Amino acid sequence: IRMLVVGYVFAIRSERLICREVQVNLAYRWFCKLGIEDAIPDHSAFSRARNERFREGDVFRHMFERVVEACIAAGLVGGDGFAVDASLIQADANKQRSIAGQDWRKDRDPQRSSRAVKEYLATLDDTAWGAASDVVPKFVSPSDPAAQWTGAHKGPAFFAYSDNYLIDVKFGVIVDVEASRSIRQAEVGAARTMIERTEERFGLKPERLIGDTAYGAAPMLNWLVEEKGIAPHIPVFDKSKRNDGTFSRSDFRYDPTSDVYHCPGGKRLGTSGTAHEGKTLLYRASKLDCNACPLKPQCCPTEPSRKIPRDIHEHARDVARSLAGTKGFERSRHERKKIEMRFAYLKRILKLGRLRLRGPRGAQDEFVLAAIAQNLRRLASLVARPPPAQALCTA
Repeated sequence: IRMLVVGYVFAIRSERLICREVQVNLAYRWFCKLGIEDAIPDHSAFSRARNERFREGDVFRHMFERVVEACIAAGLVGGDGFAVDASLIQADANKQRSIAGQDWRKDRDPQRSSRAVKEYLATLDDTAWGAASDVVPKFVSPSDPAAQWTGAHKGPAFFAYSDNYLIDVKFGVIVDVEASRSIRQAEVGAARTMIERTEERFGLKPERLIGDTAYGAAPMLNWLVEEKGIAPHIPVFDKSKRNDGTFSRSDFRYDPTSDVYHCPGGKRLGTSGTAHEGKTLLYRASKLDCNACPLKPQCCPTEPSRKIPRDIHEHARDVARSLAGTKGFERSRHERKKIEMRFAYLKRILKLGRLRLRGPRGAQDEFVLAAIAQNLRRLASLVARPPPAQALCTA
C-alpha cells in the first residue's frame, strides 16, 4: 500500500517501475518501512494484491479518510464552503473493439465474465452507474462496459469515467472523491453521495455549495435548500428563455400568496394543481383574456392562450437566483477555480489522464489513490517546515 502511495505521489504509473524505483531509492524504502536488505515484492504479486486483496476491505477509502482527518487537525479545512465538480478521465477501452449499445446484453452470466464486467453488472441499480439513466449509449466496450462513450470535450468521442471531487475552498483540500458514469445525472448523484458521506464521516456540513450549471437542476437545488439547508451558489439550469421575440417566463410575475402568475397585460394565470409527469405545474390564462389582449402577438401568436410551466421545486430555483450576483456568489465563483486547479494538477502533474485499471472499482481505486496523493502533497507544502539551522560553534 505504501508503494502505491509512492507511485501516485510521484506520478509513477507503471507497477514494474514502482518496484524498480523502491528497489534502488533509499527514501522510498524508508517510507515503505523496508530495510536496505529487505526484498521488494515482485511486480506480478504486487499487481495481484492490488487488484484482489486490497479491494476486499475498502482499504484505500480508509486511507483517504485518515489523510483528510490529518488535514482537518492541521487546520487546513474551513468547513463553511465546499465546491463540487467532475472531470472526464479516459478509460482503458478501445473504440475499435467496441460494439453498438443496443447489442450489449445486461442479462449475461456474471460467473463467465471478466472482473470489469462483473463489477459493472453489480452496479446496475446504483444511481452513479446503471440507474443514472435509461438512455442506451451509442457504443459499449465489452472489456469495460461501465465506461461511458462521450464527446463532451467537443472533439473526437472516447470512453471515459467521471472523477468527482468535493473540496473545501479554504486551502483546496479534497474532502471526498467518487467515480461515476460520465453523464450529468450520475455526477449529480455522486455529489449528493459525497456531501452526505462527508457529513457522516467528519461532521462537516458546509454553509454553501459551489458548482457549475450541471448541478443547477431543480431536484438538486431543492435537496440542498429544503433538505440539507445549504445555500446553493450554483447557476440555475434554465431553458425558459425564448429567442423568437415573444415573452419569456421571466416576463411573468409570480404571486406566491395567491399561487398565480400575472402576465404583462395584467391578467391572471392559474393552475389546477396537477403536476404533469410528477414535476411540472401548468398555469393557464383564459382564452377570452388572450383573444382581447393587444399583446397577444408578443405572447402567444400561435396558441389560443398562454400557459406557463412551473417546476414543483421552483422555490429552490428562486432561492438560487436570489443568491446570484451577490458579493458572496462572486467570491464563490472565484473560489471555484480551486477545484479546477485540482483536476489540472491531477492530469498534468500526477499524469492521470488515462486509467490503467478497468471497471467501477478499478476507477474508484485510482481516483481515491490520486486524491490521497494530492492531499498529502498539499499537507506537506502547507504544514511542513524546514528544520532549524544549527548555530555554528565559535572558538
